[in-house]
Amino acid sequence: MGQNITTGAFTRDDRTRYRWKVRRCLDVFALMLKDFRFEVDRPMTGLELELNLVDQSAEPAMINERVLADLANPLVQTELGKFNIEFNARPRLVSDHGFTDYEEDLRDTLRHADECARKADANLVPIGIVPTLTPRHTVLANVTPDQRYLQLNEQMMEARGGDMPIDIRGAERLQSAADSIAPESACTSVQFHLQVSPDAFANYWNAAQAIAGVQLAVGANSPFLYGRHLWAETRIALFEQSTDTRPDEMKNQGVRPRVWFGERWITSIFDLFEENVRYFPALLPICDDEDPVEALGADKSPTLAELRLHNGTVYRWNRPVYDVMDNRPHLRVENRVLPAGPTVVDMLANGAFYLGLVRDLVDGDRPIWTSLTFSQAETNFYLGARDGIDARLFWPRMGEIDARQLVLNHLLPKAYAGLDKLDVAPDVRDRLLGIIDARCRRGRNGATWQIETVGALEAAGRSRPAALREMLRRYAYRWQSNEPVHTWTTD
Repeated sequence: MGQNITTGAFTRDDRTRYRWKVRRCLDVFALMLKDFRFEVDRPMTGLELELNLVDQSAEPAMINERVLADLANPLVQTELGKFNIEFNARPRLVSDHGFTDYEEDLRDTLRHADECARKADANLVPIGIVPTLTPRHTVLANVTPDQRYLQLNEQMMEARGGDMPIDIRGAERLQSAADSIAPESACTSVQFHLQVSPDAFANYWNAAQAIAGVQLAVGANSPFLYGRHLWAETRIALFEQSTDTRPDEMKNQGVRPRVWFGERWITSIFDLFEENVRYFPALLPICDDEDPVEALGADKSPTLAELRLHNGTVYRWNRPVYDVMDNRPHLRVENRVLPAGPTVVDMLANGAFYLGLVRDLVDGDRPIWTSLTFSQAETNFYLGARDGIDARLFWPRMGEIDARQLVLNHLLPKAYAGLDKLDVAPDVRDRLLGIIDARCRRGRNGATWQIETVGALEAAGRSRPAALREMLRRYAYRWQSNEPVHTWTTD
């Protein structure tokens, strides 16, 4: 989805050829998984971070192109909303002090981006949803004027055949509707990539799915939308609803949504790509000149452009990725569960917990996905999103258990063991996982801090909009200290 798109309206011939090319790519991918050599010698990690720009009134600032022009960093790009930007960190190993390298890179880039934003009287803020966002901010006019976003909007709204309804029931209830996919721009995340071998992919993906609810419980940071207090991680519900191309008739028939947790454990990465082709019609039927069969026959690594583009329009919370670097193909699990923020070190603590935990789980004598049903993992996912750090989750041999106790007594030791297997330096391991430990013991993550701060401001006489603005001002100041959120006070 990062590629440039210049095509105008799509024809029936475009769609017919694209469908044929996607299936041809899928056939070639199946052959490659059997016989081709994938890059597995030094598995790398990657990180993408979506960020928000807010003005002096603590409202979204529609100035991403101006900031990016001033920043002039090819690793920082536009995102869907004019108030969004995205940073793609350089891939690296996490062994030894790799997380420290990430931290320095992120802090340096974000500091420069914030300096550019300040020249335009704005600030950079990493947060799951900007709490001062209102429906007037999420309109088509505030979508970045890039052809890929405009085409995606046109195709999704045409498939929907009407407005996108939004109905989220949490601590409060929000009912709204949108005539574009612009509300999706409210959802900003940090995405961790883990390169794995074809043989190991299924185990890593299954493990990532199994712990997604725990990730949300510990890392939630999106409790407010359009002035309402909803879920601890409202971003999950909003992203699902703001991109739902199914009219009601299709929902009633059981047609799968494009933002999808999935429906089963897998035995191969091929299962996921095959499901994408079988279940989801093309949104952007753009064909590449390469014939993947000819490329494979010439001993080249096929780009599989159509299959990759199609995969980029199916929004799994743990997405399979095929990519080619220096003519060597590789596979990645893209973990899309976590929100942006609150601080760089908080995000890296979330990443260390995720990477360490999945690494240890894939080595288990009895894999977690053999004792946790897929439906239980999905239920945990939504409980973690709704209730955050106070969620009660189901875990095998433990039954229903507080998320905090599950992490402290059972999962954190596994994360420590997993980071040791990844050769992470002990001081880095202890610092990052110590943040997860302290967050659980104190019961404070980004979502609880936002809720408590707004509650205190309202109790002192502020209106909800005024309380949200003041809370965001404090947040915008405190994230730059890089002090983890569990240490923040509400004053």
